Amino acid sequence: TLAYPFLILALWGILMASSICLRQTDLKAMIAYSSVSHMGLVICATMIQTQWSLSGAVFLMIAHGLTSSMLFCLANTNYERTHSRTLLLTRGLHLILPLMTFWWLTANLANLAIPPSINLMGELLIITALFNWAHISIILTGLGTLLTASYSLYMFLMTQRGKLPTHLIINHPTHTREHYLMALHLIPLVLLTTKPELFTNICP
Repeated sequence: TLAYPFLILALWGILMASSICLRQTDLKAMIAYSSVSHMGLVICATMIQTQWSLSGAVFLMIAHGLTSSMLFCLANTNYERTHSRTLLLTRGLHLILPLMTFWWLTANLANLAIPPSINLMGELLIITALFNWAHISIILTGLGTLLTASYSLYMFLMTQRGKLPTHLIINHPTHTREHYLMALHLIPLVLLTTKPELFTNICP
């Protein structure tokens, strides 16, 4: 059917976008390409048109909207203090912004679809629906999941670990409003998994 070429392109796009993330030196570009990778799963889900795949697509779009927004917010907090988006010039930030390291770890784990985030529910539903559609798809989705884990951990390690560059002199600590902003991203990610009735009551 007409859906087959779109499914193949979407699955291949997941692998390509994830591979590009591993080659990025610009933090915001890496986050943007990770969005492309996740949307490949959503395209696959909408092409299959099953109850599980469509439910997974809705969950993943909500989850990715929160996770991607949180990552961009974190990237902006880094940029406001370092005035650079280059990963090599902004490493070792855990030494001067230790509390932000917690938010970076949480956001990257959510991007990895670690429980109890809603990302896990969305990806599991879509991958299961894809496996039922064609067993061989588990190879591509498995590789995509592995690459997602790789670039998420790479992003965290490059921004937080390592030796602090000598040119960085940061006198601005994190603000309360920034922590509130991160919490407003994280709370729905967890609540929609632990209390899904909050979502189902709004969208019956």
